[in-house]
This record gives sequence, C-alpha cells and structure tokens, in this order.
Amino acid sequence: MMVLLTGRADSYLQLITVLAVFVLVLGVTALVTRWIANYQKQQNVNVNVEVIETTRIAGNKYVQVLRIGEIYVAIAVCKDTVTQLCQIPKEQLRSDKPAQGSFLKSAGFKELLDKAARKNVADSAKAEDSQSDDED
Repeated sequence: MMVLLTGRADSYLQLITVLAVFVLVLGVTALVTRWIANYQKQQNVNVNVEVIETTRIAGNKYVQVLRIGEIYVAIAVCKDTVTQLCQIPKEQLRSDKPAQGSFLKSAGFKELLDKAARKNVADSAKAEDSQSDDED
C-alpha cells in the first residue's frame, strides 16, 4: 500500500515540475521575443527614406511613392527589378485619402470585432432571405 501512495505522489510532483518548467520557458520566450522586436525596431528607424504610398498594378508589380530626404520619387517594383519612374514635386501629392491600413492602425480589437460581427449578421440575413425565396 505504501508503494502505491509513493508512486502517486511522485507523479503529481513530476506533473507540477513539468508545468513549472513549461511556464518558465513561455516567460523566457516572451521576454526574448519582445527584446528582439525592440532591437529590430531600433535598427529599422529611417529618417531619410519613407514609403508614402504603394499601389499594386499587377500580380507582383507595384508603384511606390517614396520620400528620400526632401525629394519625392515614384518607382516601379517588380519581382527582380526596381525602376525609377520620375520625381514628383511635393505640391502635386494629395493627402485627401487616409493612408492604406489606417483603420487597422487606429481601430482597437473591439471595433474590428464589432465590424466583423455586423458583416456576419448581414451575410446570414442575406442567406436566410435567399433560402426563403427558394422555398416559395
């Protein structure tokens, strides 16, 4: 009887030890990931080169407007090449439209979730309407 109790206590102790090691590994992983992200963020800080706008024109072909220093340049980016198209005077650039992805940057998770829920409700209502039309 004593051997059974000892075996059971050992297995509980092993389980708790494995869980503690698992939590420790997760914590170290999170800290290292955060440290590497901050390091890379500092390495990629550019004050003189900035992508202003990107537009897709074909499968893997893009036109980008860059600010390099005080000069604005349009370039074509393809799979294997980058070609300068022209320089653009600053006065010709418009900033009427919000930047691409600005909603995602400014909206929190709750707003995105609410938007997705509204879309899902509208889609299911359309499906029910089309189903009731088919039954008639």
